[in-house]
Amino acid sequence: MSSSSHVIEHPWVDPWRVVSAYRHAPWMAFLDSGGAPTGERARWSFLCVNPTETLMVQGGRILRNGQPAAGDAWTHLRDMQRHLRQMPQSTLPFTGGLVGLASYEAGMALEGVASRHNACTPILAAASYDNVLIFDRLEKRVFQTGDFPFSIDEMPVLPSAPPIAFQPDMDRNAWIAAVRDIVRFIGAGDIFQANLTVRWHGDVPPCFDEFAAYGAIRQQSPAPFGAYLRCGDGADFSLLSASVERFLSLSVEGQVETRPIKGTAPLGQSDEQRRKFSDFLQADIKENAENLMITDLMRNDIGRVCDIGSVSVPQLCAVEQFTHVHHLVSCVQGQLKQGLDAIDLLRATLPPGSVTGAPKRRAMEIIDQVERSARGAYCGSIFRIGRDGAMDSSVVIRSVERNGSFLSIGAGGGITWPSDPQREHDEIQLKVAPLLGVFGQ
Repeated sequence: MSSSSHVIEHPWVDPWRVVSAYRHAPWMAFLDSGGAPTGERARWSFLCVNPTETLMVQGGRILRNGQPAAGDAWTHLRDMQRHLRQMPQSTLPFTGGLVGLASYEAGMALEGVASRHNACTPILAAASYDNVLIFDRLEKRVFQTGDFPFSIDEMPVLPSAPPIAFQPDMDRNAWIAAVRDIVRFIGAGDIFQANLTVRWHGDVPPCFDEFAAYGAIRQQSPAPFGAYLRCGDGADFSLLSASVERFLSLSVEGQVETRPIKGTAPLGQSDEQRRKFSDFLQADIKENAENLMITDLMRNDIGRVCDIGSVSVPQLCAVEQFTHVHHLVSCVQGQLKQGLDAIDLLRATLPPGSVTGAPKRRAMEIIDQVERSARGAYCGSIFRIGRDGAMDSSVVIRSVERNGSFLSIGAGGGITWPSDPQREHDEIQLKVAPLLGVFGQ
């Protein structure tokens, strides 16, 4: 049996020092708890390099291992899953498998919704990894699978980002008008809620070090579902994510969990302010209604592929504290139907309900009508599917996307009947401020 079939343990070292040593590796994926508050959701980080297979779906073309391929993208992804090398059972949550990105437009296609915007982002990008470094931040342990040498950068990359002037695709007045348009759709009975978003666009400056920029983001906004993904096969695409939101998890036993976030309040500068903002959010009727509608939507989405009667809501509208804000977070669980797997679960639920609205399909049609640009990776999902079939995934929010010479950052919020357009605009500014601040804006 080759060494790639074993797990090797190394002495603890800070993940950033190790990841810095592999920053030039092709098709690198770093799934990063990023120094977020400790706990099970912020415990594990994974560095994946040198994939055995790759999949890139972009511009109407499918590339499998860099070569043009016919067929359906999701069929190729399932075929890659079938070819994953098996390993002895492990207590580690991920010892290799698929890591990928499904864009918002991938979810639109699954829901049969056409877009008037042109997206440069890969619709679906994924890679199969045998070579993984696993960081357990809770117990300060490092594990390795695969044959590549464990390396530590003596001079880790200094987290830094140059000043960049990002411009929003909607100014304040346009945003307020778009909110009022959505409220009119709600009043006409089309929808109950829609998630309205804005993209800030900027040019990539000369000698831009995106890896160092990601380091600045993780330092400024540590998050339980951070990620740095760099795609090859000529895509010139990268994603720098500080996501706080789990999309879906799937256990080996088929237990499904989603944790939709809806409802936002400032963090506060003191303990007294934090308690005040937390209590205000907990009592806010509009924010709670927003969360409740999306929780119900996610119950419906996972109910498509879960056993009848197995879907439950063990947590509803709980206030959770993150690095810069408070959020209302709910939890929906269910048991996946016999014979279905993680790919079936993704196909039934993309794009994430917390970034669409309810009813989902009509909300997506209205979103496409009132928004000014394609969402791309923003509001899509980063996922990992292990050799054992287990999955974890995040909603792509609080993220910077690079497409060639352009950068984009997205932020948004749920619009309901009682929404105040001015307050909604203040909320998106609160969400985007930490990322824009990294770039000096």
